Amino acid sequence: MNIYDKANDLAKALRESSEVEEITSAMKLIEVDPEAKAMLDNFRDQQMELQQRMMSGDMPAPDEMEKMEKLFEVLSLNLNIRRLFDAERRLSVIIEDVNKIIADSLGHLYGGAEA
Repeated sequence: MNIYDKANDLAKALRESSEVEEITSAMKLIEVDPEAKAMLDNFRDQQMELQQRMMSGDMPAPDEMEKMEKLFEVLSLNLNIRRLFDAERRLSVIIEDVNKIIADSLGHLYGGAEA
């Protein structure tokens, strides 16, 4: 068994998943809606900035986090953006599950339970 072949099979399965198809479809609809695209781009920029600050140890103030949550709620009123967010969340769950499966399979190497 070649691990790289299995990883490529997994990558192909992810690319062909309904979640990725849904993200692609939602993005196409957002791309032709200039207002939705601008709102989403603005949200993503702010989200990236907050994540970078958090990674460098600069935790945002509660009011900044609340502002982002409210912006997320407003964006979610747009059906295409909500569709995108839902598909991204489902894909994220799959990736987290796959990561957990991989980590659990190696747990015995570092004193964890046998896989």
